[in-house]
Amino acid sequence: MIDNRADSNVKTVLYTLQLPSTLESLTSVENFVDKIKDEYDVQEDTYANILTCLSEATINAILHGNKEDKSKKVFINLEVVENRKLIFTISDEGEGFDYSLLPDPTAPENLENLSGRGVFIIKHLADQCIFNTQGNEIELHFKI
Repeated sequence: MIDNRADSNVKTVLYTLQLPSTLESLTSVENFVDKIKDEYDVQEDTYANILTCLSEATINAILHGNKEDKSKKVFINLEVVENRKLIFTISDEGEGFDYSLLPDPTAPENLENLSGRGVFIIKHLADQCIFNTQGNEIELHFKI
């Protein structure tokens, strides 16, 4: 879905994806990011960061938020601000979590864990990362 809006002098374009809570939905995320890369001439390094962050956030929403409940959806919204900034919002229908209580994956006792690095990676690759208070929505900013 595409919605073009003119807010005073700021040109904003909105996109929305609604995905089932299955890991197969990652293909739709990849296709979406590829389309955005081409449409807005996103540089390769920024493209890689966006794809990694959206994949991680979507996986977290499917596995941890919605617990792979196929009756629940993952929502991805994108706001393109004046062709200079991409603001993605990824949300799920789960109960949320307290993101401030996540263990540090770089701590010696966590180095060999096979999971638990997604949020850490997202925070380091996005220009800005904001969780809602419930912990079931993340907003990611990228300059293009």
